[in-house]
Amino acid sequence: MKPSYWDEAARELSRRDRILRRVIRAYPGVHLKRRADPFTTLTRAIVGQQISVRAADSIWRRFVAAVDHAPQRKFPRLAPASVAGAGHQALRACGLSQRKVEYLTDLAGHFASGKLDPKHWKQLDDEALITALVDVKGIGRWTAEMFLMFHELRPDVLPVDDIGLQRAIAIRYNDGEALPREAMFAVADLWRPWRSVATWYLWRSLDPVPVEY
Repeated sequence: MKPSYWDEAARELSRRDRILRRVIRAYPGVHLKRRADPFTTLTRAIVGQQISVRAADSIWRRFVAAVDHAPQRKFPRLAPASVAGAGHQALRACGLSQRKVEYLTDLAGHFASGKLDPKHWKQLDDEALITALVDVKGIGRWTAEMFLMFHELRPDVLPVDDIGLQRAIAIRYNDGEALPREAMFAVADLWRPWRSVATWYLWRSLDPVPVEY
């Protein structure tokens, strides 16, 4: 489902920024989309950290088979209790490192205890939700920002530590030369309150195939 703000954001960004206007026109009919529930999304983000896409997909399939009670579903919906109860040995057998097993166990504990409760997230601004997420072992600011963009569909996230965004801004706005963080924020100030949308389109200028989390 398209985010409710998407069309308005695309129109406003096209009006304000001639560079983004060309990119947005090149990719009509595509947009951010949510794929899974909060716990499953964060779990998959941890599983895929610092490994290739192919390796992550392989481990993820084994992981889902080990912890999902309905593995035939196209999009699994994992339960924190199932992950917490699987045991370290079973999770390690999926190909996960000991550290990632610890991260996943901590994530499951945060959800099971209510320390992370999606019902309360709408009351939190972006920074407050990022702070809550990075309390989990293995979730840093970049992962939290990706979650806010791709799952929570927050419209005004600017992940300045993202390599793809850094590269796109350098190519499109500075003749290929990397910009410092402060200069990236300055470029992006024109995009408020739609910085997530601008970021997503700039990613498309590097890779036309949309990523889903």
